[in-house]
Amino acid sequence: MLDLKEENPQNTSMKKYIISISLFLLSFIHVSLFAQTDYNQQWPGFRGPWACGYMDGIKTATTWNVDSTKNIKWKTAIPGLGHSCPVIWDNNLFVTTASSEKQDESLKVGLYGDIDMAADSGIMEFKVYCLDKNSGKIQWERLAHKGIPKSKRHTKSSQANCTPATDGKHLVVLFGSEGLYCYDLKGTLLWQKDLGIMNPGPYNETGVEWGHASSPVIYKDFIIIQCDKSVESYLAAFNIEDGKEIWRTSRDEVSTWGTPAIYSNEGKTQVIVNGFKHMGGYELETGKEIWRMSGGGDAPSTTPVVANNLIYINNAHGKYSPIYVVKPTAMGDITLAADSTKNKYITWSIKRGGAYLQTPLIYGDYLYNLQVSGQLTCFDAKTGEVKYKENLSEAFSASGIAADGKVYFTSEQGNVFVIQAGPSYKLLAKNAMNDVCMATPAISGNTLFFRTQHYVVAVESK
Repeated sequence: MLDLKEENPQNTSMKKYIISISLFLLSFIHVSLFAQTDYNQQWPGFRGPWACGYMDGIKTATTWNVDSTKNIKWKTAIPGLGHSCPVIWDNNLFVTTASSEKQDESLKVGLYGDIDMAADSGIMEFKVYCLDKNSGKIQWERLAHKGIPKSKRHTKSSQANCTPATDGKHLVVLFGSEGLYCYDLKGTLLWQKDLGIMNPGPYNETGVEWGHASSPVIYKDFIIIQCDKSVESYLAAFNIEDGKEIWRTSRDEVSTWGTPAIYSNEGKTQVIVNGFKHMGGYELETGKEIWRMSGGGDAPSTTPVVANNLIYINNAHGKYSPIYVVKPTAMGDITLAADSTKNKYITWSIKRGGAYLQTPLIYGDYLYNLQVSGQLTCFDAKTGEVKYKENLSEAFSASGIAADGKVYFTSEQGNVFVIQAGPSYKLLAKNAMNDVCMATPAISGNTLFFRTQHYVVAVESK
């Protein structure tokens, strides 16, 4: 310990200065660690903290019954139609929706290949809802925009696809062609921004629009937006305080629907994006491309996942359906040779078998890859070794989540498959939500939150 006896005024002043700095640093470290721990217990964006899709250290329900209310904490109706996932900060749960008196709120779910657009017409209200996480009571609702939709949607899509993002201070909401909005958590609009027409559709069908679905991502003071469409695709960063554009990087890309991911290590951060012509990584601060690779499906809709200090990217449509596992040190064009499954920067890959809509779940040592058709494959996440394959025999759009040693997969028909995590398949339960389910669930505390076509439902063991 330092001796503060006044032997020398200069020494005493120096010692006091050193103690002051030390206490400040200890306080800073404590606050930083607390903030990190706090963030990891929130569900701040698509697939939760760091888009990982799971929550540690909690106890979640295995079985429930919506009809008898067994393990149903609450159930709240949300008007309109929206596929955005619930996001949660402390006791606030946020969802978005779009509704109209003339809106066709029906969904054509299941396995089909039609490229049809929905017949929405008339003026629509694009809204944000804040619910009390513990009671389900609506705390506030805000009308972000009212008007005839500026772009169409697929028959399995909605006009509120994008999941909001929050950092505990700001709530960022993207309604595609209807704009980008930033609120505080009490619902005060801080700023809004018109991003122009965002109307992605199949790359080989001019004039067909399926709706924007890539969600905003918050990292520090940056809001990251990926807008890949038939023309003028780009990746952009905006300042969260005022919405001013920081950078915009053009992408030679067709339409995509995946949400970007963040990889940060040793002071360097990159934005990871999916794509058909090129997947890749970009510098957070400048938008400069770091690496790229081609060889994906032609309608990428999944989010890259960071785990095991690796980057996992999958997609599927058309000729290709790969899974790639990329080292974050990748530089330049790392595209695989036609006859290869690995190279200097790709640790393992498969050429066919990746998912079209569902972001893979990496939980513990295993990667769970669920296809639209219900084909579930469990891989060793580090080596690519297949542990099992099982067909769940239903159609799936929502991505899987995990907690308490259990993996949850929600079918479009509204059945939640609860599977024991690990290298062997074991179905623990199959719970019916009695409603169409297109959105990926959320987790907070010991509670699971499901967004169905008409409700938000909180599930918790009693």
